[in-house]
Amino acid sequence: MLMAARTVCQMLQRRLASSAAAARLSSAELRSHRSALFSKEQARQRSLYPRTEKIEVTLQGPGLQGTLLVMNRGLSTPYSCTRHLTEWHVKSSALALVDGQPWHMHRPLTHSCDLTLLTFKDNDPQIANQAYWRSCAALLGHVLDGAFKDEFSVELLKLPEVPVTAGAFCCDLVLDSRLDSWMPTEENVHSLTRDALQLIHKDLPWEPLEVSATVALEIFSHSRCKQEEVEERAAQSQNGTVSLYRCGDHVTVSGGPLVARTGLCSQYEVTSVHTVGECEWGVLRRAQGLSLPLNLTAHHKVWKMLRKRAERLVEIPSSPTVTPPLITEATPTVTPPQQ
Repeated sequence: MLMAARTVCQMLQRRLASSAAAARLSSAELRSHRSALFSKEQARQRSLYPRTEKIEVTLQGPGLQGTLLVMNRGLSTPYSCTRHLTEWHVKSSALALVDGQPWHMHRPLTHSCDLTLLTFKDNDPQIANQAYWRSCAALLGHVLDGAFKDEFSVELLKLPEVPVTAGAFCCDLVLDSRLDSWMPTEENVHSLTRDALQLIHKDLPWEPLEVSATVALEIFSHSRCKQEEVEERAAQSQNGTVSLYRCGDHVTVSGGPLVARTGLCSQYEVTSVHTVGECEWGVLRRAQGLSLPLNLTAHHKVWKMLRKRAERLVEIPSSPTVTPPLITEATPTVTPPQQ
């Protein structure tokens, strides 16, 4: 009982300290801080393989069955393997399977293995499609993280894991309390789409990094809700680790693999931002969007139908701590201060 009370006390102290620290850092400073710690841990992990050791990678899949590549342990990635194949494999591979398990394209290979490259045009693209949907939500989080002036805080909550059949990918967030009355305009939503398209045009990689809970808590030391997510994911992990991804200077937590790069997106549109209710962090909002991957496009009439569906609120089983919004008279809209 005493030990449990001490643990709860330590958690509360850490969250209060992180809240106070966050008040001293702007959003840009927070992104820079997290990215620097990500780089530091990335360099530490790479130093664990000081000697070049060779591994054998046996390729599986149509046209590659049994192809053998000799690669470098701890350095070579599935993406490195595609560079020994064709330009099509380099550009089209979204995700990999290593010995049958989903593996990010930029995650180093640590042992001799069977490797299968996944694309969106495979006979069964379900794994790649789910990773793509998750990546689109993470990209939306990246956009929202930098969409407001630095004086306003943006807390990105745990990404809702929704199937492609839900019609829209989602990103939950809590804005600075000074923006509680903000109702996004059509132009605000279009602005978010333009920011996302810029990131897609840059074709930035999603860099993966598996870290201990201690490292993840340090990276997100200024975010109470991210620390809570780290603790939850570490508790659910078999080895107590947490999966982080970086795109540019934006670092996020993910419950599953993301695709290789932002440029794998083709059509992409932010469709709506809903006010869901009150949660323990403040006013909970759900941003939603719609996208199709590279080489898959929809006729404008079909896209219009899909977009209308994606505008509707995606219902996700809510936590008991979320209170639905009250139905009241309309409040004046406030245009969010954009960078």
